[in-house]
This record gives sequence, C-alpha cells and structure tokens, in this order.
Amino acid sequence: MEYRQLGGSGLKVPVLAFGTVTFGGSGERAWGNTDVAEATRLVEIALEAGVNFFDTADVYNSGRSEEILGQAMGKRRDEILLATKATFRSGPGPNGVGSSRHHLLRSCEASLRRLRTDYIDLYQLHAFDALTPVEETLRTLEDLVRSGKVRYIGCSNFSGWHLMKSLAVAEKYGLPRYVAHQAYYSLTGRDYEWELMPLALDQKVGTIVWSPLAQGRLTGKVRRNQPAPGDSRVRFSSETSQSGDDETLYRTVDVMDEIATETGKSLSQIALNWLLQRPTVSSLIFGARNEEQLRENFGAVGWNLTTEQVARLDAASAVTPSYPYWHQRNFAERNPFPTG
Repeated sequence: MEYRQLGGSGLKVPVLAFGTVTFGGSGERAWGNTDVAEATRLVEIALEAGVNFFDTADVYNSGRSEEILGQAMGKRRDEILLATKATFRSGPGPNGVGSSRHHLLRSCEASLRRLRTDYIDLYQLHAFDALTPVEETLRTLEDLVRSGKVRYIGCSNFSGWHLMKSLAVAEKYGLPRYVAHQAYYSLTGRDYEWELMPLALDQKVGTIVWSPLAQGRLTGKVRRNQPAPGDSRVRFSSETSQSGDDETLYRTVDVMDEIATETGKSLSQIALNWLLQRPTVSSLIFGARNEEQLRENFGAVGWNLTTEQVARLDAASAVTPSYPYWHQRNFAERNPFPTG
C-alpha cells in the first residue's frame, strides 16, 4: 500500500481509506447494513492490505456507524488511523447542530464513547458553520488537541473562502491549522479543481476525497440507455449528480470502457487510479458492503494509467468552469492550472 503525507502535517496516510457509512444502516435508502460481525471481518481484511485509515461521522446512521466501527476495531485500535466528523445536526434544539464550542465538545465526547476510544486521529468539521465565529471553532478544536482527545483537525465541504479564512485566523492567533479537506472529486465532478485545488497546493492542505466513484455512477452501472439496477444506491443518490451532467458521464464511461479493455482493470479501479494521479490528493475514501467490493478497490493501487490514457480521460470529463475560472484560463502564462 502506498502512503502519502497528509497536507503539511507529519502524518502519513494510505492512499485508500475505508469509509464506514455502510455500517449499521437500515431502510430502503440506506447505503448498506453492515453488522458488527461483517464489519469486523472487513476491518481485518483492510488492515491486512495496509488500509489502516477509517472514516466515519457522528451522523452516519444516527451514530450506529461509529458504534459498529468501535466494536470492529477491538484490540487493533492502535494500528488504526481513525477519522470522524461533526457539525451536522446530531441532537434536538438550537444547539444540537453547528461548530460552536457547545456542540463540538458534546459531539466529540459522544463520538469517543461510541468509538470506544480515548482519542481521534483526525477530527473534521462536516460543513462550514457561518453562524459561529471561526475563532470560537478553532479555539475549541485547539482545546481538544491540547487535551489529547484529537490529534489532527480537518474540514469537509468548505468553499475556498471558508477554508482560506479559517487558515488565516489560525495563523493570526497561533491556532491549529486544518491539515486536510475532505471534498467531493471524481471524473464526473471536477469542480474541486477550479479553486480548492490551487488553494490546497498553496496552503499545503491534503485532500481526502469522498465519493470518488460518484456514488456508484463510475462503476459501469450507469451507461447510455441503461438505467441503474434496482438494487443500486445510484437510484437514491442524487447528491453528486449535481456536479457535471449525464452526457459528460456517458462520454467519460465510454472512454473508461476503452481503457478497461487496454489495461484489464475495472472501471472502478480506473476511476480511482485517475484520482491518485491528481495534485493535492492524499487519500480516497471508498465504501464496501462486502469482501468482494473491498478487495476490488485494492486493485486501484500498484499501477498507473499512462499519460495518454490520463489525457483521454481528462478530455472526456472536461466541462467549462463557471466564472471567474473560465476567464482565468486566458492568463495561464502567470496563473496556470495546477500540475503538482
């Protein structure tokens, strides 16, 4: 397994991270219903492959994901890099949501209990809270770091100004910096490249990619004139479809089919490998409902698409960015697209 430095920190993480949103789900729209026994088996397989980075959140299946992961880790906790998230609503009332001191301290303590651990390796804000001063949020996170309950901090789903303001406040007051930004990025959703990628390069923030397969749409389940299968979560997941459009997806999958024939790799492995060659990417979060899915994702590592294959995928998945990014392309002489 390949390991990369997480942003400007000294922490190294595997390029693949196991996302546990499938742990403890229930109901038709659940992304999975992995129980403790199956989760324990999947954790063991991941660790054997060198995937020791696990991501969850306090809101995944109302806390059940954290509970099951905590049980599945068992005595192997010290081998694991554990990441979880807070900020989304996790309780009733006006203070049951957000990145205030009140909510973050309560959320962190609750996560620690569910995860059966006394520390979190990477604690992330799930979204930006515009109602709480950035100073209050960062000072709370500093207290969690100083107490030993949190080792590194990160954020998720921030816009460029959210992240840059937070980094500037951290520098001004000597507070902990976000070392990672968990963001959506895929072959069918390349908005991340317009502003967040240049920012991450400039500020040394590592990117942890969520939904690198666009919630299953890059696995080959969705093609021209082919509806998603009835048991696929693609039918219920519209979040990532807000990036890109169907024609771009179909065009990209067509090229992925060609490259699959050339390489003998699956579409999922091709999509993941393309991301691993992008600037700022530290790790990709993948989900797996069973051992077969888990092992297939491991095949994204240990080889590389050729320069020519990457160029074909780039061209097929390209879309015109929004303003001012399309205008900035006219000044590539002094403001080039990030290349590494």
